[in-house]
Amino acid sequence: MIHAYCIIFFFQLLSFTGASESGIVGGKVAKPHSKPYMASLQSCGHHSCGGILIREDFVLTAAHCKGTEPMTVVLGAHDISKKEKSQQAIKVAKYYPHPEYTGKYSYDIMLLKLKKNATLNRYVKTIGLPKKDGKIPANINCTVAGWGKTGTNKPSSHVLKETTEKMQFSFECQNIWQKYFNADKMICTKFDKHKGGVCQGDSGGPLICNSKPQGITAFTHASDCNNPKYPHVFTKVHFFLPWIKKEMQRK
Repeated sequence: MIHAYCIIFFFQLLSFTGASESGIVGGKVAKPHSKPYMASLQSCGHHSCGGILIREDFVLTAAHCKGTEPMTVVLGAHDISKKEKSQQAIKVAKYYPHPEYTGKYSYDIMLLKLKKNATLNRYVKTIGLPKKDGKIPANINCTVAGWGKTGTNKPSSHVLKETTEKMQFSFECQNIWQKYFNADKMICTKFDKHKGGVCQGDSGGPLICNSKPQGITAFTHASDCNNPKYPHVFTKVHFFLPWIKKEMQRK
């Protein structure tokens, strides 16, 4: 009975957000363990979202990734269908979704406090956050990565995949996404169908620009993640730095 409930919840998560299960369209398989900060968030043994390890005991992800089932964070993974020796599976002790997140699009960011510290090694490392609001110029290439769907209605990938997307001008995203896009709190990217990008949506995973996570994957077009007319949208990490630092100081 519990197992059936988990499966029902898992599909609700995908359909409710339109941007949940991690996945990269196109792109390539990442070099194993080349992104040791990547986290696979799992409920009931299923990968549901991505995240990044920003301290030995904290993972940063998207608020819409929080469901009703307890989550486990898997670190040090390349192939999540296997129990690799490099993997560390740690249960989540506390969930800190942003207090202003309402289940919609804005403030889609969450911290996960781990039940125990991750052991840092060649497979598991933290990633530093951006230190200042350096404007990310439009048209520079940034990297996205994730496990899972390789296209709308396509199967998931068990291995970590990556690709590049280009920063888009905020006003262009505002024109297309209108009320759903907030330039203060969000950034967005453009992509082409061949290279692809995030899909349904690599949620909670990072947008890495100049070696720093500038964005947390938030949403794509719900029915066609690989439609270049609709830029991919990310929660702007820099805007939330004061909140992140405050939450991480909690006992």
